[in-house]
Amino acid sequence: MKRLLYLLLLGPLVWIDTACTDTCTETRVFRQYTPVSLTTNQVRMGLNVANARGLVNPGKIYTKDGYLFINELKMGIHVIDNRDPANPKPVAFINIPGNGDMAVRGNFLYADSYMDLVTLDISNLADIHEVARSQNVFTQGQFDGGWWYYSQTSTNDLIQDQRVDYIKQTVQTNCEATPATPVSWWGGVQFANAAFDSKTSPGGTTNGTGGSMARFTLYDKYLYAVSMSEMKLFNVQQPSKPAFSSTVNMGWGIETIFPYKDKLFIGSQTGMLIYDNVDPANPKRLSVFQHARVCDPVVVNDNTAYVTLRSGNACGGFTNQLDVIDITNLTNPTLLKSYPMRNPYGLGVDFPNLFICEGAYGLKSFNVSDPMQVDKNLQQYLDDLQAYDVIPMGGVSGQKLLLMIGKDGFYQFDYSNPSRLRLLSKIPVSRPDLT
Repeated sequence: MKRLLYLLLLGPLVWIDTACTDTCTETRVFRQYTPVSLTTNQVRMGLNVANARGLVNPGKIYTKDGYLFINELKMGIHVIDNRDPANPKPVAFINIPGNGDMAVRGNFLYADSYMDLVTLDISNLADIHEVARSQNVFTQGQFDGGWWYYSQTSTNDLIQDQRVDYIKQTVQTNCEATPATPVSWWGGVQFANAAFDSKTSPGGTTNGTGGSMARFTLYDKYLYAVSMSEMKLFNVQQPSKPAFSSTVNMGWGIETIFPYKDKLFIGSQTGMLIYDNVDPANPKRLSVFQHARVCDPVVVNDNTAYVTLRSGNACGGFTNQLDVIDITNLTNPTLLKSYPMRNPYGLGVDFPNLFICEGAYGLKSFNVSDPMQVDKNLQQYLDDLQAYDVIPMGGVSGQKLLLMIGKDGFYQFDYSNPSRLRLLSKIPVSRPDLT
């Protein structure tokens, strides 16, 4: 009898132990890094213009005068005729090795090509060609989590890069273990992007408009390019002949740049930096709004800054939220309120509308008229697409046009009714589905 009672008591314990060690099959995606070396001659000889091709691994978006410029990560730039947003037409593809970003002033396109800044004449899209090159101005950067470095040797100038491949593996895991964090396609470019440029320079030459994940921007007669620790200034008073001007040291972890009026708002992994740009040749730091270590693009409207904080492999940290910040006193920015998000990336504001990209979790539209009630004023949530960055264009051809880039394509919406975004067109992305 005692033996039977012992077995009856032991039985449930044995079952519990067995249940705890059950295994499940799980598919995971890993980044694999392979060292690659290139000479500067290989990079410079690799620039050419080819026929239009499909999107495969798009990065940043930029627009000017009805044309789109979409970066193909580390490969070059797609040029698209978007004068009819419902029917965008591919024009050409500019092969630019090591390209992550672009900005446009007048008829000239500025693009990074690893260590160089390249200037292209785009006045005739049937004859796009290089007109200037500032050599060896950038020394390092990052594409999709893989670092590159430029170094000079006694025999050659080399770029040490890393090719990033996504490897799918099926593994056995504990069924009750915490799921692994998925690898994001959007490791992104960690050197240059285009910001919301001022539309007209003092000389009357027009600039284009880019997204919030920005490391390039144009203001006055300068092009600003931020790297992980510094900002380089190029004088573009003669748009066809940029001249390197100076370097501003900013501290480590710099990610984005957003010009607003005569101020520069810098997103970093530890806070938002505010620079006075009254003297465009000599930006001066005014203040820093600190936050936890995460990725953070920033956009601004009037006396309010909107900052998304995102955790992730390249960013570290565990915070995913929107911070609404009062910048009435630029030397003492103060937090108004934080709102939880899922995994926010780029954002765009056309007050009172704020659009937030949630990466794999979609796109959100908010009314931010009341900064203390943003969470109660969600206008629409599209959770069936991938969203990385947006550009709200305001009134274009009688429409309020929202440009959005994501893992699965480039989207255009009419947001005349921000509670019911109307899809105008989509340029799909074709690449292996690893997620």
